[in-house]
Amino acid sequence: MLLCLSASHRSADFSVLEKLSAADRTSVDRLLSSVDGIDGGVVLSTCNRFELYLEVSDADELMPRLYTELSRVLGAPVGTLRDQLAVVRGDHVPEYLFSVTSGLESVVVGEGEISGQVRRALDDARGASLTTSRLEQLFQRASTTSRSVKHGTGLQTAGRSLVRLALDLAESQITDWSRARVLLVGTGNYAAASLKALRDRGVQHVGTYSPSGRANRFAERQGVDAVSDSAYLEAAASADLIVTCSNVEEPVLDHAGMQAARMAPGRALSTLVIDLGMPRNVDPMVGRLDGVDLLDLETIRRHAPLDELTAADEARCIVARAAAEFRASEAEAEVHHAITAFRSHVVDIAEREVERVGDRLGDEGALALRRLANQILHQPSARAKQLAREGRGQEFVDAIELLFGVTVPELEPGAAQRPEAQACPYLASLAATSHEVSVSSAVACASGSVCASHTSADDTAMSLAGGPAVRAPRCPHAAA
Repeated sequence: MLLCLSASHRSADFSVLEKLSAADRTSVDRLLSSVDGIDGGVVLSTCNRFELYLEVSDADELMPRLYTELSRVLGAPVGTLRDQLAVVRGDHVPEYLFSVTSGLESVVVGEGEISGQVRRALDDARGASLTTSRLEQLFQRASTTSRSVKHGTGLQTAGRSLVRLALDLAESQITDWSRARVLLVGTGNYAAASLKALRDRGVQHVGTYSPSGRANRFAERQGVDAVSDSAYLEAAASADLIVTCSNVEEPVLDHAGMQAARMAPGRALSTLVIDLGMPRNVDPMVGRLDGVDLLDLETIRRHAPLDELTAADEARCIVARAAAEFRASEAEAEVHHAITAFRSHVVDIAEREVERVGDRLGDEGALALRRLANQILHQPSARAKQLAREGRGQEFVDAIELLFGVTVPELEPGAAQRPEAQACPYLASLAATSHEVSVSSAVACASGSVCASHTSADDTAMSLAGGPAVRAPRCPHAAA
């Protein structure tokens, strides 16, 4: 079955997120490949979330051991992991991942960076030989869904990236972007996105510093000035704005260094530091220096805007339908081995009869008998696929065992896709039958059924972790 363990800006303390994001990726990959019961896994680690997407054989049996192993690798107590990691299981995982990949669960709803981060997470899992065919299909469908949301709604137009939100918050302090002296710390994808956001505001004076020594290459490629190690603190003290987005584990700007640098001539009257690093790139004590203001991720997320409701509703509709279709296609694939076993049983009977009668039947008679067998098989095979889409595939398995003695392994339980769910934009929530959906958030739906959870996939994750639901969107069936 599919299993997701998630620590995000919605469900986990900032200090816990910081610790999880600092975990050694190789050690996490090694854990996933060594623990019995984990068939494959993908690690998604960004500045506001740490998530494990797993294919497992028995989640209930695995979880106690997994918490213990994660505690050892991540350096967090088992109790903390139980409290801070939301757990999403089975049929709820596709909708949650599709929501994450589409930017619906980000600090800034609709931000576009997350889809690329999800793709890179899959690439990393491939490199570590951790993917399975099911995880491959899941993540590829997530990317397809993200593109559908991007092109089918105004969500990413309405939403803003994290760095753009931070720059919006900085406008009260920086009134003339064209004259601002900016120091960019970091040279990765987020640094490039930050530089583009700065240039869109008219910033002209940018220096770049890399703790790992990549500043010259980044500066040449991006057309900015490289800052050497020896000139770094001087550049920091003279900058009007410092944006840090490096993936180093130790702070790139500490209190003592910044304090000493600001005593030298040429310092800026005031400096705003935007720390987008996870773990923190900047010592929090830097923000206590005279003339220095610090804006970190914890502060930024408190100022994140509410969803653009219409665009978000449209996006959730796309996500819900994509998740329902993924579950349906999975259910069809799962019942396929039962269909194959049934077909083999019937065809074997026909072939034995052809062999028994022999020449008396003739070629035309043998062909007619085989055609009859195929015609008999057609309707049950088609019905089996339909039952699977409705979450009733096990009924077909039970029927062929009862009537024909054909035995196949039991199917993995799945949520039924009820007919009334087709009309509901929050398709998966209405169709969900698993006990893992928070029944406390159930509301009467104007369609005449009960929407088991008209909340986002993230709300489901929160309820699984024992936390409160963050928001409950208005039922799409309700009268305007």
